[in-house]
Amino acid sequence: MNKKYVKYLSVLSLVLVLTLVLTGCAQGSANLHAPTSGPYGFIYKWLGIPFQNLILKTAQAVGGKNAYAWGIVIISFVVRLILVPLSLNQQYKSTTQQEKMRAIQPQLKMVQEAQKKAKGPEAQQKISGLMMDVYKKNNMSLTGGLGCLPLLLQMPILIGIYQAVQYSKQIGAATFLSIPLGKPSMLIAIIATLFYLVQGWMSLQIVPQEQRKQMQTMIIMSPMMTFFISLISTAALALYFLVGGIVIVIQQLITNYIVTPRIRKSTDAELAKNPVKVVVTQELIDSILNDSTTTSSASNATTSTNSVAKEEKTELHKNIRELNKGKQKCDK
Repeated sequence: MNKKYVKYLSVLSLVLVLTLVLTGCAQGSANLHAPTSGPYGFIYKWLGIPFQNLILKTAQAVGGKNAYAWGIVIISFVVRLILVPLSLNQQYKSTTQQEKMRAIQPQLKMVQEAQKKAKGPEAQQKISGLMMDVYKKNNMSLTGGLGCLPLLLQMPILIGIYQAVQYSKQIGAATFLSIPLGKPSMLIAIIATLFYLVQGWMSLQIVPQEQRKQMQTMIIMSPMMTFFISLISTAALALYFLVGGIVIVIQQLITNYIVTPRIRKSTDAELAKNPVKVVVTQELIDSILNDSTTTSSASNATTSTNSVAKEEKTELHKNIRELNKGKQKCDK
């Protein structure tokens, strides 16, 4: 299976797990009774209660009408700041990969065109192997430096905030600009989703045109996940996504205008010293395609020869049978 689709399935699996946990929590919280046993009780003990205490203490320190909401905002902001170095590191790897992709793109295009023309499984296998060789011999990753680690690290935080609000009468009854924190909020969900859409659009601006189609699906998934989870959970969790959206937009600005220009400059200098290795040439492609055509023609010729021989043999047997019949008549 293509690694790109494996990555999509991994992200969808994480979303499914988070959705199941939140749905289970919602079923158990109809009367605001915290779970005491089973997997949800374990999660509440080690995630819900610590985050509940953290929000309460932060709210006491902040004070004011919207203290609980600001407590969630502050905690969310701190969490996202902690994840910024990891996210920037992944973006650095991804951007470096994109810049190197420009150098090997001519070879990849030749392989893609050859895949359309290849006849027979043997030729297709050889052509596919060439693409792997291009990446391998130029020390490049097929995944582009992207990963699910930031989402994995956020899952316990998302679940903790959700349970902290669901099982606390104080936090659940609190409001943020007249929006109840313990209930879903369409307004906050839409605003949070817009920030992720803006970040996705900004990230496409630094991607070469030929690579944008490959990234569009992954970029659209993030806003969809944000909107979906915000709608099935509480305004408090949507508030976490909203803060995260603001942080990643700022992070993307840093990537676009500071990180990417530096990477392009250093990559150009590196490629000038160590040019990409030419693995695929038009002569090699033509040789593979011609071999497959020759093999196919030889196979067809052999089949045709066998067919003619079979017909001649059948005709010979028929003539012998007729001669035998004539001889039998003469004997009589």
